[in-house]
Amino acid sequence: MWPVIQAVKELGGSGTIQALLGKVVELEKIPEAVQRVPSTQRRTKLAYHLAWALTKLKKWGALDNDSRSRGVWAINAKGGTLTKDQAQLIPHELAAQYDHENSETQAKPEEGGPALESDVWKDQLLNLLVTNMKPEAFERLAGRILREYGFTDIEVTGKTGDGGIDGVGVLRLDQKLMSVPVCFQCKRYKGSVSAHDVRDFRGALSTRGDRGFFLTTGTFTHEATTEAAKNPTIDLIDGDRLCDLLKQHELGIKILVDSPWFDTI
Repeated sequence: MWPVIQAVKELGGSGTIQALLGKVVELEKIPEAVQRVPSTQRRTKLAYHLAWALTKLKKWGALDNDSRSRGVWAINAKGGTLTKDQAQLIPHELAAQYDHENSETQAKPEEGGPALESDVWKDQLLNLLVTNMKPEAFERLAGRILREYGFTDIEVTGKTGDGGIDGVGVLRLDQKLMSVPVCFQCKRYKGSVSAHDVRDFRGALSTRGDRGFFLTTGTFTHEATTEAAKNPTIDLIDGDRLCDLLKQHELGIKILVDSPWFDTI
């Protein structure tokens, strides 16, 4: 919890989950190998522990996260005076404050959004994509998502030795007066994409001069996110965001995951 408080302060008093996670990694010098240890298909153990730290700091009264901006966490006056020694005592204070029913064994870690249990459909969906879907079908799914966002001339290459480029497309800008070629890479697996993976993809893009999308069913390490922000920028879509995009466009997602729909890809 103390590294989280330090991270919020370093970010100017507030931050998103992703920003806080990145800052904690920087402050604590957490190795990329540790960042990649999974908790679930779409969440690392580090992110899970961060969610618990945020939950406890909010219950104690050090951080705010209101309903109008669930994705942003902000330090308040009480949190601003919190010391490292006091932070170490928070779990004991909370345990004394709540009875067994509302203790940590029954509570849910917060994420700046719905609790973990309400997102079970995402884990179900990602497990389906990883275990049941063929790689070439997943690449076609990535192309379908880009089409929903106005990309044209989508072509799934699906070739070996393509330097990590699984497909190409064109994004029309300025009422179709301009166009930007875009390449995309898909990684359909459990775990985290490393900075090395992103660098390899950028190397493939450098010979083409295109923009890039990197889409995965897993997560990205902090180093991978930092690498992607370099010029030229590579846009990242992790498993959690992939689920949201499919739900937003009702691609195989209704009230429950529509498993047979993915067999049509």
